[in-house]
Amino acid sequence: MADKINGIEDLEEVRAAAAAQGVSVPNYNEWNQIMLELEELGLESTGSYDGDKARLKEVEQAVEDYIKQMQVEQAATEAKKEDQRVKELPERDSEQTVKANVANATSSQLMADYMKIYHLLP
Repeated sequence: MADKINGIEDLEEVRAAAAAQGVSVPNYNEWNQIMLELEELGLESTGSYDGDKARLKEVEQAVEDYIKQMQVEQAATEAKKEDQRVKELPERDSEQTVKANVANATSSQLMADYMKIYHLLP
């Protein structure tokens, strides 16, 4: 077997050479799949099955870590939005209370003025 297999083409050549000798490449199918995935990600082969497998695991772990980080950040953002909503509720309630008090006071004043005028009428 070659010292380093740097791509799918090299792996195919080694497979063909092994088949000519009546043997097979260990983990060929899995290694081929790993190389395809590395190629899709734009990463080069390390030249060995174990190295490629480890590199793919590193990439998968990095993706999982990133997803977890994004989920934590999203949860924090949602919590912050919820806190802001909860904080705004008393402020809006307070504003509504002030508006209601002004409306009631105005209404009461109008009614009082009306009653004064009503009693002055003959």
